[in-house]
Formats: sequence, structure tokens, C-alpha cells
Amino acid sequence: MKLTAEEVQRVAVLARLRLTREERTELTEQLDHILTYMDKLGELDISEVAPFTHAIESNELREDKVTNQPNTEALLANVPDRDGNFFKVPKIIE
Repeated sequence: MKLTAEEVQRVAVLARLRLTREERTELTEQLDHILTYMDKLGELDISEVAPFTHAIESNELREDKVTNQPNTEALLANVPDRDGNFFKVPKIIE
């Protein structure tokens, strides 16, 4: 697949990029190499390869349990004003 400088310029305009002539030439070559490599990958026979959705077979998850129970008194120790186990704040809406 041969990528042309005009196609690169069109994509640059759509992406609102201003490219110099040198940048356009360099990008054309780089993108053409990438697309050529993708064509090579498309030639591979993958008929025997089973499709998969994850890179690993199983995802071992740990049991969901609380390991650090919060200490209410320690959490509220520096609160300026409190009502039992709650923060007490001044009323700001009349």
C-alpha cells in the first residue's frame, strides 16, 4: 500500500496540523512503512488461532474484605465541632 503526500496532507488538514514540506515527506515515509508492515501482518495464516479477549487465561481476584476498620474517634479527633459521629458545620443557606 503506497501512501501519497496528498493523503498525508489531507489527514493533516483534518487534524488541523500545519506541516512543512520536510515534515510531510518524513511522515509519508513513516506512515507508509507502518501500513506496509500491517499488510504483512494481514498475510499471516491465523485460522488455527483461537480468538481471545484477555492476555491471561484467568484473573485471580482476592477476597473482598475489610482489613483496616476505620477508627471513628481517631478520624474525628481534629474536627473543630462535631455532633456524635458527624461533622458539624455552620449553616450557610437561609
